[in-house]
Amino acid sequence: MHHANHFYGHAEVLARWCGRPGPVTIWGYLQHGWNTYDGFAVGHELVPGWPRLVWSPAVARRGWAMGRRDHEVVGAPWAYLLELEGQRDWERAKPERAGTIVYPFHGWEGQRILGDHGAYADDVRRREGDVPLTMCLYWTDYENPDIRKVYEDKGFRVITHGRRGFMHRDGDPGFLDRQLAELRRHARVVSNRMGSALLYGASTGAEIGIYGDPMVLQRDHAVLGGMARQRRLLPELHTDAVPREVARAVARRELGQDHLRPPAQLAALLGWDDEPRPPTAADPLRRPA
Repeated sequence: MHHANHFYGHAEVLARWCGRPGPVTIWGYLQHGWNTYDGFAVGHELVPGWPRLVWSPAVARRGWAMGRRDHEVVGAPWAYLLELEGQRDWERAKPERAGTIVYPFHGWEGQRILGDHGAYADDVRRREGDVPLTMCLYWTDYENPDIRKVYEDKGFRVITHGRRGFMHRDGDPGFLDRQLAELRRHARVVSNRMGSALLYGASTGAEIGIYGDPMVLQRDHAVLGGMARQRRLLPELHTDAVPREVARAVARRELGQDHLRPPAQLAALLGWDDEPRPPTAADPLRRPA
């Protein structure tokens, strides 16, 4: 099925939850990142009849409003990872956290970001103060020595969590595990735009914030509404420091943490309960009894 199901090791995390050895094939389309659309990339042609497996009821409602009735709410792979890695027990132990990790708005292999990285680095340092700063770059930016050097020269520790993969090649199944380890070591998580990483940070109990030059994505899709729509949807998050209880409640909702499926049920939804078969319009995927 679609190669985006394996971005960031999502399919592998769900397989761990279901106790299923890899490699795996998800018989449907899995949302791979937070967005203000229907959960999927604009313009991607998805085969009718297959379920669209989304993170939250809010995303499903947007899909239904667009006439798409095949959305299934299953929760984000990240939410399953938190359960697998005992997040509640980890927080009860009150581990030490320090510094700020920054996730600047990024493009992807087909669209680049236009912006002043030096000015953004200075803005972050001014607002965060004299604390350890980690800049986490998307892999294409990380592998650009000019971009990396801007942040390194300004005293940032510069990292990447790995490659998300493309067309079933070069994906990194350990991506989310590394991200969780980094988020757990930092007290704050900030970005210049709303995105998945902020929700992930809030879900671990970190303080989050959104500020700075939002930068521009080449050939951005107008239907997404840009920053204006993000601010309308989540005005409470667009400030330097969001109250933890507010951020955590938003993250819980947007990540679908109250909608996780038991392993057997999720396996059935993903087509792993028995040998897969082609879908039909009337019965796109076998459902649990």
